Amino acid sequence: MKQEIALLIAFLVVFLCDTFASAKAAKSIPAVACMWMAAVTVFGFITVPDGTETAFAGMYATSKVMYAIKNILNIGTLIVLIQSLKWAGSDFVAIRRGEFYELIMLTLLGMSLMISSRHFLIFIIGLETASLPLCALVAFNKNRYESHEAAVKYVLTAVFSSAILLMGLSYVYGLCGSLYYDNIALSAGSGAGVMLAVGLAFVIAGFGFKISLVPFHLWTADVYQGAPTPVTSYLSVISKGSAAFAFLVVLTQAFGAVYAQAWEWMLYALIILTITVGNLFAMRQTNMKRFLAFSSISQAGYIMLAVVGNTAMGVSALMFYVLVYVFSNLAAFGVIGAIENATGKVDMTDYNGLYSTNPRLSFTMMLAMFSLAGIPPFAGFFSKFFVFTSTLSGSGSAALYVLVLIALINTIISLYYYLLVVKAMFINPSDSPIATFRSALSERAGMWVCVAGIIGLGIASYFYDYLLTIV
Repeated sequence: MKQEIALLIAFLVVFLCDTFASAKAAKSIPAVACMWMAAVTVFGFITVPDGTETAFAGMYATSKVMYAIKNILNIGTLIVLIQSLKWAGSDFVAIRRGEFYELIMLTLLGMSLMISSRHFLIFIIGLETASLPLCALVAFNKNRYESHEAAVKYVLTAVFSSAILLMGLSYVYGLCGSLYYDNIALSAGSGAGVMLAVGLAFVIAGFGFKISLVPFHLWTADVYQGAPTPVTSYLSVISKGSAAFAFLVVLTQAFGAVYAQAWEWMLYALIILTITVGNLFAMRQTNMKRFLAFSSISQAGYIMLAVVGNTAMGVSALMFYVLVYVFSNLAAFGVIGAIENATGKVDMTDYNGLYSTNPRLSFTMMLAMFSLAGIPPFAGFFSKFFVFTSTLSGSGSAALYVLVLIALINTIISLYYYLLVVKAMFINPSDSPIATFRSALSERAGMWVCVAGIIGLGIASYFYDYLLTIV
């Protein structure tokens, strides 16, 4: 539990600084939080274990794969914290700036527990540790009605999804007599009865709310629009990525023995609905945060394609996809956040003619859109390619080929709405484009890292091979 302990220490340091520091010293809390998060990230890379380590009587386990997953989430969280420095330093947020960083670290700790859990008790503890602080983060702009509305919807969604998940686990426990993943796998392997399939359907539905799979996605756009932009970027990338990793672990470790009998066809239906509905609704959006909300719903469907493969290639493809998604989506949110902080504008029509006044921001957003759309040679192309390859590697069934074909057709459809943003910035005329401004150094630093990731992972996509060797 070295990573979790390091993260807990960082949380306690920020909490103590926020509690006891003077008003003048409190201004340095954002920088302190970023430095400690950077230290946690570096620590995660230098303490990778050789084998599997367990704790709490086998209820918690970690390995090279788990470390890689957590390191990806740590990198994304660090970028979010860096990009939020200007926002956290504003007068409106100043009195609560410490709380923002404390809640972010606390949610990340819960997500780490979810990923490493090998017992559903630890998993539920991690899930609630991650979910409850996120409710407070969504309501962070307490003087905005949209933030209140988003927080209420998120709280209700979190409550109902947790209740559905626990209902499913109660069925699983009643049938298998244990909450250990290994014991559930042994009991389920003896035969997938109707009640186990029903229980698993409840479990998948509970995860569907967390990952924003259709038809459990209706909260996403309103919450993304109402939450502060740094919180939205964290929700769209880190929260979704951790839930996807945890979903993969639960399905493969606990229910892998009943893959074909119980959950294979459930995922087929969810993936097709998620990718298609996400794409169709993204075309209709004019608010950039709602636009990226439906884009993230569609991306969740592609992430789940890696789970369907149920192979080592699928695990590697999922990790690589989330890593690329971290850089691509945070680059887009970095531009949105910089423009919102400077002008307060978040509509797509406000981006008309942006290239004429802010060419660097336009270039960054263009790279992000190209990567999210899967246009070569950027990283998003390779992430989708590896996901499709891993999906077809496990089995030669006709259903999988149809599934990948539908995903490919949706990829072509997604080109349309991603290029709408590029068209607005580079082609659409505007009599009053956003005035030229210089974004904060922290915002530029976050965007530089994201651009380097988009281009670097596209050029050096063999990083996927490294992930494949540690699975």
